[in-house]
Amino acid sequence: MNKALLRLLLISLLLLTAAGASLYVYVQYHLDQPVTLAEAVEEEAQPRLMWTVEKGSNLGQVNRKLHSQGIVSRPKLMARYANFSGRTAIQAGSYWIEADDNARSLLDKFNRGDVIRYQITFPEGWSFKQWLAHLELRQVPQFELIAQLSVDELLALANIELDHPEGWFFPDTYSYSATDSVLDILGQAHRQMRAVLQKAWQVRGPGLPYKSAYEALIMASIIEKETGLATEREEIAGVFVRRLLRNMRLQTDPTVIYGMADSYKGNIRRVHLKQRTPYNTYMIKGLPPTPIAMPSAAAIDAALHPLPGSSLYFVARGDGGHYFSDSLEEHLRAVQQYQIKHRAQNYQSAPQQ
Repeated sequence: MNKALLRLLLISLLLLTAAGASLYVYVQYHLDQPVTLAEAVEEEAQPRLMWTVEKGSNLGQVNRKLHSQGIVSRPKLMARYANFSGRTAIQAGSYWIEADDNARSLLDKFNRGDVIRYQITFPEGWSFKQWLAHLELRQVPQFELIAQLSVDELLALANIELDHPEGWFFPDTYSYSATDSVLDILGQAHRQMRAVLQKAWQVRGPGLPYKSAYEALIMASIIEKETGLATEREEIAGVFVRRLLRNMRLQTDPTVIYGMADSYKGNIRRVHLKQRTPYNTYMIKGLPPTPIAMPSAAAIDAALHPLPGSSLYFVARGDGGHYFSDSLEEHLRAVQQYQIKHRAQNYQSAPQQ
């Protein structure tokens, strides 16, 4: 090989190396170039922009949208880098785009699914009506469906097959993103309640008066509404289970209140106890036809593992707890002591024969 040819090859190699180095610097510079945020956002103390990747979007669509909004300047370069580095997968949801973000960090966020998460909490003892009101109040995505659809239509859209929704949604704190919806949260809560109930039913105690796990769920909802002190759940469950086994009426106020629906104004009167509804356990024997609230795991466990004993009655003491009695005579004395003493100002439950 002559010297001229060798010199030409060396020059070519140097030029290619220089070009490659220049291209590398160019790519790295633009990948690391900070994003551009709107002026209104930049005026904040810690500027950032909430930006949503819609469900079904691909990287090309996301890049074009970022570019059209002036957030990134080299969408094609971003796409090529993503293909080269295997980072084309993105997850839907809302993201915070910070002022110091760049194309590379945005791709990392989209790949990880580092979406903004929200939380919503449903306390134990709430009714399905209260759940829907809470979802609407918090304006969870697609909350408008609650007003537009009937309960049956809403459940069907969420792929939840129920004859009656009460009791079938587990009270807990749920996390969701901007691309989730009312339907997603209801579906998650329903699946969790089914799992909790099924697991508890498999290890239930002996001699219980339930024909199915659903009847245990009904009882758990009553226990949930009756319990003021968590330590009394099993004892209250024991009273109700013994009353069922003896074919005694449950005579529990929360079921009456549930049956009164919107006509309940804060007080139960004697006339209400004589109104025959499917939920008036002063008039019917056995359990009401459905749960009356969403019970906690602890209430379900109490329904399936009631405390052994002989008490058949209880009355509220006025401090959140109850006085338990074995006989009607003892119970009536307790009613005199606690209800008359407190002028019936405190909620009470006093099952009678």
